[in-house]
Amino acid sequence: MASIPSELKLTPGMKLRRTTRVSPWTLGSVLLALLALLPVGAVLFFAVGSSDDVWNHLVRTALPDYLSNTLWLMLGVGLSVFLTGVSTAWLVTMCRFPGRRVFEWLLLLPLAIPAYVIAYAYTDFLEYAGPVQGLLRAVFGWHSARDYFFPEIRSLGGAIIFMGLVLYPYVYLLARSAFLEQSVNVLEVSRVLGRGPWRTFSTVSLPAARPAIAVGVSLALMETLNDYGTVDFFAVYTMTAGLVDVWLGMGSLAGGAQIATTMLVFVVALISLERISRRHQKVYQHSSSRFRPLPAYRLKGSHAGLAVVVCALPVVAGFVIPVLVLGRLAVVYFEDSWTPAFQTYVLNSLVLSASAALLALAVALFIAYSRRLHGGRLLALTTRVAALGYAVPGAVLAVGILVPFATFDNALDAFLRETVGISSGLLLSGTVAAVLFAYVVRFLAVALGQVESSLEKISPSVDMAARTLGYRAGQTLVRYHLPLVRGAMLTAVMIVFVDCMKELPATLLLRPFNFETLATHVYQFASDEMLGEAALGSLTIVAVGLIPVLLLSRMISRSRPGLAEPTG
Repeated sequence: MASIPSELKLTPGMKLRRTTRVSPWTLGSVLLALLALLPVGAVLFFAVGSSDDVWNHLVRTALPDYLSNTLWLMLGVGLSVFLTGVSTAWLVTMCRFPGRRVFEWLLLLPLAIPAYVIAYAYTDFLEYAGPVQGLLRAVFGWHSARDYFFPEIRSLGGAIIFMGLVLYPYVYLLARSAFLEQSVNVLEVSRVLGRGPWRTFSTVSLPAARPAIAVGVSLALMETLNDYGTVDFFAVYTMTAGLVDVWLGMGSLAGGAQIATTMLVFVVALISLERISRRHQKVYQHSSSRFRPLPAYRLKGSHAGLAVVVCALPVVAGFVIPVLVLGRLAVVYFEDSWTPAFQTYVLNSLVLSASAALLALAVALFIAYSRRLHGGRLLALTTRVAALGYAVPGAVLAVGILVPFATFDNALDAFLRETVGISSGLLLSGTVAAVLFAYVVRFLAVALGQVESSLEKISPSVDMAARTLGYRAGQTLVRYHLPLVRGAMLTAVMIVFVDCMKELPATLLLRPFNFETLATHVYQFASDEMLGEAALGSLTIVAVGLIPVLLLSRMISRSRPGLAEPTG
């Protein structure tokens, strides 16, 4: 019998692993992961530098307010998304009431609206000159703001409410998936023991779904920490707003890096809390129960009406009202908004987002396929490192990217001036390349998760058969794997594309002069109190964001076969 070549051996996981030399796939994956880690390393490096006493000044003055506002904002948003996401997910999964099947996908729609867009829409809707207060004055005969009390929209409370309205789908999405994967056997045992819907939910379903809910809340809080457009518009001075003020307003890069490091502490704390919540939390179910329809509760009368209200409120407040407000403004100001400049901004956003999505997909494919080929702890660590960017706020990434890019540009320019007497100018910093790099680093985790989960479903026998036929690793990927993971690739590209369209902090801080995207265009007009001119751009971002939302809804609906059987 022919012996297996010395450079190849079969692992217990039935994967081919090279043992006598470093594979180009492994080396490339490590280098890509280190490149993705570069911004975080740069932030930490410059944070230890001299900030010309800016940091001490911040500690004595503004930093306590930054920390306090950030903590209260995260606490409020976390509580809001938990209550809304879990309650609606339970109702549409385990209960039967009028409109339930429609609410399954309607509840995802607010995910298409960036937080800063809904803040702009509700400011126009609820401000003194808006339709709500105008109607109140007309009905009750009030003549000025002194005649009545109306809550201040631009406040910490307003930021919590509006960010909660668009971020709860993170919890709803994962909680509903967890509820759909419940064991029918466990639910039936709970009913046999005489537990009603509420006790079954609180003692069985909620504890089992806790890991998924923790992930959803963590994602929502990371987006809260990343937000700049909403807090800046509402004058809520959080860590992100403070970073931008110190960096751009005070001109202190080291001070900005020190605030960015403080924000990384928040990120590490969120990730740690999420992992702690999942520790020792393993739930098993009988394999056959996975494909049995879930038993459901049929709601009647006032209970059914209350369920409709609970599910309708987030949709109406988080999607319908903002879209109607933006739609009205877009029609009124269409001639002022639809200009050659606006069309250029749309083109900039489309090209930049599409390029970032394709690059992120290519990097994700390379890393995920490397891990499939060789496995091992090194590549497992590489995958985790490459995915860290999604947890880092865009403003922090901007600091970590601009510093090394500017250092490289200056060093290259100085070298060329001394050797050949020419100037290279800015090749990376202050260019579209910096924005593109930020997008890829920040959203690589999204593409990596989609591709890796899809590759894991392909049998290792496909690789072995391809090798037997004489195909190399790259040829096997192109000829066999890519057609099999085409759906996951398309999903990854679409989600990353939409995330890039909505990204504001990194784009705002890294874009070249006289280069605008839809996100920065909307922010600039809204900052100047020109909400009408910002409406068309906001509505365009929302329309693009609907694509992955509808796709996600379809995927979840198909995740468990059969319809639930309603009971009394």
